[in-house]
Amino acid sequence: MFNKQNNFISFLTPIIYLVDILIINFFAKLVITNFQKPFLFNIYITICWILISIITKFYSIYRFSKITYILKNFIKQFSLFFLILFAFLGFFKQLNISRLFFLKYYLIVTIIIFLLKFGKYILLLKFRKIFKDYKSKVVVIGKNKKTSQLINVFNIRPEYGYNFVKGFDTKEKGFNLKNVYNYILNNNVNEIYCSVSELKNSELNEIINFADNNIKLLKFIPDNKNIFSKKLKFEYYDYIPVLSLRDIPLHSSLNSVLKRFFDIIFSIFVIIGLLSWLTPIIALIIRLESKGPIFFRQLRNGIDNKEFYCYKFRSMGLDNGGDRFQTVKNDMRVTKVGKFIRRTSIDELPQFYNVLFGNMSVVGPRPHMLKLSLEYEAIVDKYMLRQFVKPGITGLAQVRGYRGEIEEDSDIINRVKFDIFYVENWSLILDLKIILQTIIKAINGDENAI
Repeated sequence: MFNKQNNFISFLTPIIYLVDILIINFFAKLVITNFQKPFLFNIYITICWILISIITKFYSIYRFSKITYILKNFIKQFSLFFLILFAFLGFFKQLNISRLFFLKYYLIVTIIIFLLKFGKYILLLKFRKIFKDYKSKVVVIGKNKKTSQLINVFNIRPEYGYNFVKGFDTKEKGFNLKNVYNYILNNNVNEIYCSVSELKNSELNEIINFADNNIKLLKFIPDNKNIFSKKLKFEYYDYIPVLSLRDIPLHSSLNSVLKRFFDIIFSIFVIIGLLSWLTPIIALIIRLESKGPIFFRQLRNGIDNKEFYCYKFRSMGLDNGGDRFQTVKNDMRVTKVGKFIRRTSIDELPQFYNVLFGNMSVVGPRPHMLKLSLEYEAIVDKYMLRQFVKPGITGLAQVRGYRGEIEEDSDIINRVKFDIFYVENWSLILDLKIILQTIIKAINGDENAI
């Protein structure tokens, strides 16, 4: 799902964000004098800048965004910043500061950030043209005037960062969706564009299921079919309307950076404040009961279905078949210490290192071991939608009671429903709520923990 370009943009956006904040603070110190509370002003403009940028979506720039869209966001951002800036003088009663200095500061910051903003835009346009490996591979299903226009946009606008690889004519003799799926999987295609008018409703549903289960981005070239009854997001490629089936909040660079920043801060706090002194104690208790390593690691599926090693405190004896069999209630493999640390979720704490290293998030769909992932993918529709985001130490499904052994198909089906809801409705407030509920469950002891 996320190609090299997505990774590059995700890396570049927080740098630009930080540079902008440094600029507004540096020139505040350089230009404005006679501050009674300079530190207060720095905190004020930093917090206000972040809040305004979230409201205006100042850093949410897409590859197909027009320069007029960027300019409109820029005007919104600095109009609100102007009001917030001069509100500081009256609200904090800074009457000895010259309004002329404030205006000079505002104009300098506006010009510098304007040049940086459009410099970044031009840089990305040239970057997408030059580096083909960073382009998103796309296919188009359907052949008509609209699809031809879209393909033409892909071909003549390389700065959008798309690599059109194949078009499929639904009216062509021998057309088969299975052949389309095989081509997409064999050629590592990232995005699928469908002409709604040329496909039956049953075919549309089939393509939706394929995209969901194989972590492919699906978009539609619209007409008047009942696909409009779904929650869709309009985008414009040049002047061609395109519909996205779902809007994943964490695909926004700003949301992704915000969540990653929170993960880093929270994981460092837990590692230093808790694991630094708790690990030696747990290690000693584990070693007193049974010989062997203190930590247990297991390969699991993460974002984009990539494998990573997930860490835990060891709660079972050695040679326990942990990679082959899921833990069940009253499992004889679990040690006495293991029962306690599993019930209180202490065994999961080493995963904060996974969070710090970027394999996991504090909150997200729980990762499953590889064998179970293959089983669940076969029985649960849209199971792979969980892989649109990083797996978490805790998640919405866990705080809603779906934790522990999977005894029936309905257990994993309901768990995945909560996971998909989380993926499609993420917010930082939701993360904080889940963390609070997890802490309460850990203190009280989770009866579903095994």
